Formats: sequence, structure tokens, C-alpha cells
Amino acid sequence: MAALLEPPPPFSNLHLSSSSSSISFHTQKPNFLRLQNNQSKPILLYLHSPPPLLLKPLYCSALSSGAIDPPQPKPPPIEDIPNPNPSGGERRDSISIPSSSSGSTTESRKKDRRKTVKLAWEKLVRWSRSWRNKNKTDVLQRTKKVVVLGGGSFGTAMAAHVANNKAEMEVTMLLRDPVVCLSINESHYNCKYFPEHKLPDNVIATTDAKTALDDADFCLHAVPVQFSSSFLEDISEHVNSSLPIISLSKGLELNTLRMMSQIIPQALGNPRQPFVALSGPSFALELMKKLPTAMVVASKDRKLASSVQQLLSSQHLRISTSSDVTGVEIAGALKNVLAIAAGIVEGMDLGNNSMAALVAQGCSEIRWLATKMGGKAATITGLSGSGDIMLTCFVNLSRNRTLGVRLGKGETLDDILSSMNQVAEGVSTAGAVIALAQKYNVKMPVLTAVARIIDNELTPQKAVLELMGLPQVEEV
Repeated sequence: MAALLEPPPPFSNLHLSSSSSSISFHTQKPNFLRLQNNQSKPILLYLHSPPPLLLKPLYCSALSSGAIDPPQPKPPPIEDIPNPNPSGGERRDSISIPSSSSGSTTESRKKDRRKTVKLAWEKLVRWSRSWRNKNKTDVLQRTKKVVVLGGGSFGTAMAAHVANNKAEMEVTMLLRDPVVCLSINESHYNCKYFPEHKLPDNVIATTDAKTALDDADFCLHAVPVQFSSSFLEDISEHVNSSLPIISLSKGLELNTLRMMSQIIPQALGNPRQPFVALSGPSFALELMKKLPTAMVVASKDRKLASSVQQLLSSQHLRISTSSDVTGVEIAGALKNVLAIAAGIVEGMDLGNNSMAALVAQGCSEIRWLATKMGGKAATITGLSGSGDIMLTCFVNLSRNRTLGVRLGKGETLDDILSSMNQVAEGVSTAGAVIALAQKYNVKMPVLTAVARIIDNELTPQKAVLELMGLPQVEEV
């Protein structure tokens, strides 16, 4: 205890006493307590907190009578009290209980919290630098040519992205439309999909498969799923058996229920064709604008996945790797069907509660089917699952969501499709999803309802009533 060395203060005559001791309060400073007994000098104690229960009757009487003043909110620091009489007199000690609500303590906690956050961030940065140095490869330096199959919006955006990663690299787009081909080569614009975004000078276009595929180090496949098999069969003689195919296409083949990881090797006649699936929340327009984006590359060959990661990564595109090809592909295919359902809810103006319930249910259905097919549940909750689902279901740039909105407002599917210049993969995928659900014995009410609406077997209004009338079961 630290000594309080100021002249003895006057004490009130309100006190507790016995034959051997007495207790009394300071008249102006009720936090000071005077203890007196017959065997020692008086002791003066200082209390931060209210007096103990034993002393409260005396304390309250002193307050009500005006004999003492109310306690001070902030007591003076012990070290600031002068010591005019260090040699003797009444002994004064202090009992101090720290207050967690004091200004100094709050400020100290803020500093500690800021320090913790700063250290955590510095640790993350150090880990990132260490990882990059350890995993640094010369894939980009060694790559001289990349071919892109297809000249749609996403294929064009990825061609521009890869070309921007290395100016000395040739990026060749294999197209069927000679007008778009001419536009890219002469003015460096894709006149059909990106007439306002100039492409890098090292992006060129051709309609000749042999010219495009000769000496290519990597191939980006951006042809719609339903046309992929016939397209690849036509060019298979020019595809090197060791050429890695990076699939940008999402969906299921309608009649065969095949994923791109099955379509590509079979169409090329090479079961060992190196394959990588690229997926994740990404709109072509935002890639063209170089806005921050994150995606996933999935391959059973971890070394190949790492190589593609190095090829595609940039300051505005972050690439993660996965070995769960099935999970990534199923999530990428089924999210298009779910986006149509989300669009229907929006078009019918059913509100935010309905939208949240629908998307949550749809996510569960996708997870059920993916895991039955051998995919991982963690993939469905990750970037290529929930991340892609949220983007496609909630943002107006989504073709499938836009189609759903128009269906919800009463337009016919034929009218909608005839007015679109891009493919909405969810339309053809919906039927395949139901066939897969039956094959793997998975109940998928939301996605089944979408398939029935597309087949004109159910109106959106009737679908809502039927979904709301389903049995209410325990959530799993």
C-alpha cells in the first residue's frame, strides 16, 4: 500500500464503534475511511468503490444528513498527494480497485487491439511473400503461345487477360465468324461483344484451326457446352495429345449428362488429354475492366493446376487451386439453373424473403447432388460454389438471371431466346440436372421446378404454389 501523506482530514461523528475500535467517514471525501482501535494509531483507507455492506447503513445516514459529500467520480492519483509529514502522525494506506471503464484503460485496450491487428496483417504479408517465393515458376516466361477456342464474351475477356500478362506472348483466338475475326485483326476490337474495349496488340484471330493450334502451349476452351463435342471433333487432328485444355465452359450436355471433363477427352479421342476446369464468380465485362476477381482452377493433376495458376494469375486476378474437378464443374453448371429461378422470383416481385429462401434451398440441392457424384461439400461452400452462385443469382449482368426475370414477368421462352445474342446455359442444363437427380436419387424441388417451367409444363405462379406446399421437414 502507498502512504497518503496529507494533514488528517476532519471526520464525521457518524460512526460504528465497539469497546475496542471505531470507524468513521471523511466529511468531504467519503471515499476516505478512518479506522481507530485502542492498540494502534488511526489508519486512513482510501476506497475506489462504494463501502462494504457492513458500512452501508452508516454511509447512507451520513449522506442523507449532509454530514459528508457524495463520492468523487475520479479519485486523485496516489502519487500526486503531497507528503508534508513523512516522519510520523496518522498512518494512511490506500486500497485501490482498478476501474475497467476508465479512459486510460479503454485507450490501452484500443492500442492493444490495433497492435494485434497490425501484427496479424504483417504475418499474412510475410506468409504471402514466402509462399510466392517458394512456389515461383517460370511458366509464364516459358509460354510463347496460348490459343483460345471461341470468340464469345468470356473467351475474349480471358484472351485479353492472358495477353496482358505477357506482351511477347502470342494469343490466338480460333473463331467461326469471319466478321469478328477481321474486326479483331484490323481494329483490335471484338465488334460483336466488346465494341468499346480495345484488345491488346498481341491478340490475333483466325478461322483456321491448324494455324491457331500449331505450337500452342495452353488452350482455353470457351465454346458453349452443347456445341463443344462437335466443335472439338472437327479440330481434333490439330490438337496435340499433351496440350493442356483449360475449360471455361459451364454446363452439362443435355442428352449424355456429361461434364466438360468428360466431353473434351472423348471428343479429342484422348482419355489422357490434360484437363483443367476454370470456374468462380466472374463476369467478362469486369475482367475486361481489370476489376479485382478471384477464381479457381481444378485438376486431378496438381502440378498442372499450379502451372495454370501461374499462367493466369495477375494483380487483378487471384487464382486458387483445387483437385475437386467434379465439385467445381457441378457447381458451375447448376448455378445457372438456380440463377433462372432467382430471376423468376425477381420478375414476379416476390420479395427478399422468397429470394433468400430460394437460393438457400438451391445451394443445398446443388450440394446434395455434387456430394452424391463424388464432389466435396467444402467446394460447394467455397469460391467456385457459393461465390459463383451469389454472383449469378443476384447481379443483373447474369444472362441466366435476366432470362428468369423475363420469364417471371410473363414472356415466353422462345421470345426471350430469340432476342438474346449469347447462350444462357441454364436452359439446356435444367433438363440434364433432373436426369442426374433421378440417377443419383436426389430430391431437387427448386431446380426441378425450373426445368418444368422451361418445358412449359408449369407456370411460374403454379410452381411457387407447389413449392410452398411441399412437406416441411427437418433441415439437413
